[in-house]
Amino acid sequence: MKNRLFLLLTSLFLTSPAHAIEKASEERLDEVAQKGVHVMPFGLDLTTHVFSKTDKGGIQQVIVKDKEDNKQIKLIREHLLKIAADFKKRDFSDPEKIHGSEMPGLKALRESKPADISIVYKELPNGSEITYSTEKATLVTAIHQWFDAQLSDHARHAVSGHSMHHMMHPK
Repeated sequence: MKNRLFLLLTSLFLTSPAHAIEKASEERLDEVAQKGVHVMPFGLDLTTHVFSKTDKGGIQQVIVKDKEDNKQIKLIREHLLKIAADFKKRDFSDPEKIHGSEMPGLKALRESKPADISIVYKELPNGSEITYSTEKATLVTAIHQWFDAQLSDHARHAVSGHSMHHMMHPK
């Protein structure tokens, strides 16, 4: 009996995510996808958003599903470069257009001082990324809330964490 219980608990632990983000309703996913077309120039179905939380903030990546799709890679890079520049100026209007002004974490990010959060853009072979880092615990929390909200709203096109690390940084 103890062995069966142990096996059951082990299988539940191994198959359950540590902190699963609840997917938005189908209606909300449709709404976000429709709004996203007007903000994001790349094809959502051709790309994947990856949100990896870190101790100091997080890494937001957009990568292509087909590493030979140079058009999508170019569009991803142009968009994330613009987003990084906008965010450095505390202009979060693009996420607001998609997710709304009440998006979790957004108010704290918008109200932070430029020196409070380091925002670094980097090209990847199959897309690009933005790294957000801060020493302020309240802003780390805001970044994590913002990531969770995006994971929920982009559930069809986004994944959490380092599960796709090999896709983002191919050898």
